[in-house]
Amino acid sequence: MENLYYTIIVSAIIVEYLLSSVGSFLDFRNITPEIPKDFQDAYDEDKYSKSQEYLKARTKFSLFSSTFSLILIMVVIHTGIFGNLNEFVNAQTDHYILQGLLFIAIIYLFQDIISLPFSVYSTFVIEDRFGFNKTSTGLFISDKIKGYALFIVLGSIIISPILYLFNEYATFGWLIAWSLLTVFMIAIQPIFVHIISPMFNKFTPLDDGELRTAIVKYTDLVNFPLARIDVMDGSKRSAHSNAYFSGFGKSRRIAIFDTLVEKHSTDEIVSVVAHEVGHYKLKHIIQGTIIGILETGVMLFVFSTIMSDIDLFNVFGVSDLSVHAGLVFFSMLYAPVSMITSIISSIISRRNEFSADRYSYETTNNKDALISMLKGLAANNLSHLTPHPFKVFLSYSNPPVLARIKAIEEL
Repeated sequence: MENLYYTIIVSAIIVEYLLSSVGSFLDFRNITPEIPKDFQDAYDEDKYSKSQEYLKARTKFSLFSSTFSLILIMVVIHTGIFGNLNEFVNAQTDHYILQGLLFIAIIYLFQDIISLPFSVYSTFVIEDRFGFNKTSTGLFISDKIKGYALFIVLGSIIISPILYLFNEYATFGWLIAWSLLTVFMIAIQPIFVHIISPMFNKFTPLDDGELRTAIVKYTDLVNFPLARIDVMDGSKRSAHSNAYFSGFGKSRRIAIFDTLVEKHSTDEIVSVVAHEVGHYKLKHIIQGTIIGILETGVMLFVFSTIMSDIDLFNVFGVSDLSVHAGLVFFSMLYAPVSMITSIISSIISRRNEFSADRYSYETTNNKDALISMLKGLAANNLSHLTPHPFKVFLSYSNPPVLARIKAIEEL
């Protein structure tokens, strides 16, 4: 059985790496020398060339970082580092919850330290080179500290009950843990709106004026009462533009990046607000939450059936059973299933994006504004206009912008 676990884990890691690399390579090769016809009014030759250079830089960086990650995880698996780490945390305390929290915290810290140079290079070299980075060194460090604080708080809130329940209620521990995580997955929406988001960004109520009047008029038209319409200071980190909807009930918020307000017309912004409202009205948010809850339940149940199999632990050089180590090892064993569910989730997400575009068009009756917004976002973000279908299949949560425009024009 130990050899089976080893084969599944190593094969999944290698296959995922190869698929991702092939997708990136095909995407890289799918660059077209001429500006697509639908984008000749949004791109000039210089901007189109710049978007291709941006794609090349991001692709090369992604291939390098994923290769490094592959080598690192293979070293970790084959050198028994997890076994040494498990012995270390066991020597620090006899309490299984504290052991588990320390074990997972050290892994998180190690991963973050290893990934730090890549994050710095991505932000301060690549993004800066193409005019996107607005993050200062102080803000970067501040975000890191806040991220650690969130990990400690939320990690403890989530992981501690799981460790307790699986240790104390072996048979039904997974079911109780699933129930608690379900509550958390629902509660995280208002927590995100009121606590997490404001930790990283400033949200200012949209001033009275033409834009606010137009948005309120639209939301009243579709019977979508908003608690908040905020402008988010996204420009302090990046020149990329976006907007998103979050929360429910009194926590409903549409957040519009300040860069979006600066670069787009009122009709265009209303069209993207309509798109976000469409996700809510078409139950996409509820759908995503339900899928996440069901997948979590399946994972916890499967984990409960193999958490006592010492062969899984032996693959990583760990000689004694523990829930905390089992959680980490199972996440690797579950990788093939996770890869498949990720692809399925991306397919559903792309379908939902088409549906939200349709909703935006049908409720605003302004096809030109929606298409103009999509073109503007793509141009401002230097998006790849002709991604390879295999890359889209593997990892695109949004359809390619040309496909979205074509679908809108056919409505």
